Amino acid sequence: MNTTSSKIGLPPGTLVHVGTQWSDEVKISVTDYTPTTIEEYQVNTIEEVFQLKEHTSVSWINIDGLHDTALITKLSEHFELDTLMMEDIINTQHRPKSEGFEDHEFITLKMLGLTADGKSIVEEQLSIILGKNWVISLQEKEGDIFHEFRVRVKDGKAKARKKGPDYLFYRLIDMVVDNYYHVTEHFGDTIEAMEESIIAHPDRRALIDIQQLNKKASQFRKAISPLREAILNLQKNESELLSEDTLRYIKDLMEHVVYINELIDHQKEMIGNLMDLYHSGVSYKMNQIMQLLTLVSTIFIPLTFIAGIYGMNFAYMPELQWHWGYFGVWGLMIAVAIVMVFYFKKKKWL
Repeated sequence: MNTTSSKIGLPPGTLVHVGTQWSDEVKISVTDYTPTTIEEYQVNTIEEVFQLKEHTSVSWINIDGLHDTALITKLSEHFELDTLMMEDIINTQHRPKSEGFEDHEFITLKMLGLTADGKSIVEEQLSIILGKNWVISLQEKEGDIFHEFRVRVKDGKAKARKKGPDYLFYRLIDMVVDNYYHVTEHFGDTIEAMEESIIAHPDRRALIDIQQLNKKASQFRKAISPLREAILNLQKNESELLSEDTLRYIKDLMEHVVYINELIDHQKEMIGNLMDLYHSGVSYKMNQIMQLLTLVSTIFIPLTFIAGIYGMNFAYMPELQWHWGYFGVWGLMIAVAIVMVFYFKKKKWL
């Protein structure tokens, strides 16, 4: 795994992959369509997609794997893409952003998902470039959230078949944002379940779970919060590549992003409340223990007093010569204890 330190000292625009290399092979797939026709195929070399630049149909080029800088360089040179933009694309630690150029638009954002057990967030960088008749999406690894959309495009049921590449550009972003709702819904359910668990058992395990949940929420916010600015930049863009109709969709998308950010902030507050609830539960539990110990100590105070009196070594104590004295003292102590217990229950101290 390369880190940002590997770029120190290199000139701007130098392509250095930063992140994890998920596979040895870069996979390139193409979906080329018009309102009446569609072709789907995979290519072995990046040169095979170069001819799509001049197609009048809409061409969606998807690249899985960002570690092959030679391939990315060839792509950049043929499609005349900005070199600094390409540097951001292969830096998978880059924050979400969007940028407009003379003949292409660019956005990079995070695809988020959950592991099978639902305990961890899976984060992957997705970059999308919009050109005159083409859209290029670049992902860290194979597998994404676009499968159902691809099926709908193939079957001719998707609105994208009747619209231009700018609508496809919008739809890819929209599907990523829609998937955030699934993650936030899972967060909400987890917080509610944890709240019930803390009320029932405010133990150390609950504290660890709260800390882990807070860490995931921070990761979630870090991935999504900058997207608001990125979408706003697209919304304000005056590029000829984005039609008025698509800008209307992007405006609606901006509202979704704002809502999700507000939802994440609310969930962060809820996690903070969980910590307060945990401390309250621990304090309540401790108070119960101290109350019980205090009551036990209170019961034993008169018993200790009685035992102390009859434990004195005076020669003349009348009860010491009584045949039933031993049992009488025991009876007195038990009676005192029972009376005190009933008194505590009447006062609702027990």
